[in-house]
Amino acid sequence: MTLPASRYDIVFLGGGAATLSLLMRLVRSASCVGQRYLVIDSSDKKANDRTWCYWEKGTGYFEEVVHRKWSGLAVKNVGVDLDLDLEGYEYKMIRGQDFYNYCHRELQASGQVDFFQATVLDASFDLAQLHLVLKGVSEPVLISTKLVFNSIAPDLSALGSQKKGFINILQHFKGITIESSELNFDTSRATLMDFRTPQTHGTSFFYVMPLERNKALVEYTLFTPSLLSPQEYDLGLKKYIGEELGVSNYQVVEEEFGVIPMTNYSFKFYDRGVFNIGTAGGQTKGSSGYTFRFIQKRSDEIARILCSDYKGSDVVKKLQALSKTPARFHFYDNVLLNVLWHHYHPGDQVFTRLFQRNKASQVFRFLDNETSLPEEIRIISSLPTIPFMRGALAII
Repeated sequence: MTLPASRYDIVFLGGGAATLSLLMRLVRSASCVGQRYLVIDSSDKKANDRTWCYWEKGTGYFEEVVHRKWSGLAVKNVGVDLDLDLEGYEYKMIRGQDFYNYCHRELQASGQVDFFQATVLDASFDLAQLHLVLKGVSEPVLISTKLVFNSIAPDLSALGSQKKGFINILQHFKGITIESSELNFDTSRATLMDFRTPQTHGTSFFYVMPLERNKALVEYTLFTPSLLSPQEYDLGLKKYIGEELGVSNYQVVEEEFGVIPMTNYSFKFYDRGVFNIGTAGGQTKGSSGYTFRFIQKRSDEIARILCSDYKGSDVVKKLQALSKTPARFHFYDNVLLNVLWHHYHPGDQVFTRLFQRNKASQVFRFLDNETSLPEEIRIISSLPTIPFMRGALAII
């Protein structure tokens, strides 16, 4: 394996949404013309390996690659059918393959970015030298650079016995895109959460995103400590599509599977010379798993510094000084995770009640860490008191 060059202004470990979102801002800035960037990832990012969905008001940074968007959302449970008023928000979907292709075209055309496919096993950065251990390469690889950004998340599976109070709930899902002449969706409305499925394994729901009147992405999502067998996801999807969507004959045109950490692990933005971004940098919301919007906000902040006239160590200091998420939002996430982890209250009832007793726009702002303390008190007071008090006490 031979790298395209031995010196870069910035090296990115991992080439997913966080890296590409930041790089797009850098190559579009006149202040960063002439800089060289290296992206190292184990994948060539040509597959449609994931779908990002998020709520947003107005035109977003990646509006050009939004595949579908919905102006209405539903939350359902047994005896409950909520039609949410989004008050200006839209729920948007970006397909992984569209996003990668869009970014790669522009980044490669800029002449500033090199992509290198390899699996990073270990990395350390000191005195402007990045030391990499790559899979299949016997000797460490050395790269001269000014900054290193890492988006390769740590393996949290081994931490359970090492840290008291550590929680790592897996948000795992299998999604299938189906087509059927028996379907007749309103394509302006989607189902955010449908809890009308057995809660045997833990918090479980279905997610239905109509793409056309006869076509939709249907996802079976669970919040549990461990994964199901492949057959259990398939059986759950088949049962839901038959009983709730009323469809017996359909064609599966695409499949996806994913796992997102819902954890109280304290991710570090800066660690031993390396800046962490994406899930690795704590941009995945611990209580919901939503990531894309947090990545965009952090990318804006970092790009403003990197595209300024700060030099050398000033850049590192400015980046280190970036605002952190207020501690109270980490506390709220931790409380909810403890409620789910210790089964203090059924998760399907928690989320149903959250949307029953609060405006959807307020819930979105709360989950985006954008509410004020009085607003947060009103939202928290709408949830079951005793279970959430137990969840709070579990942290102390």
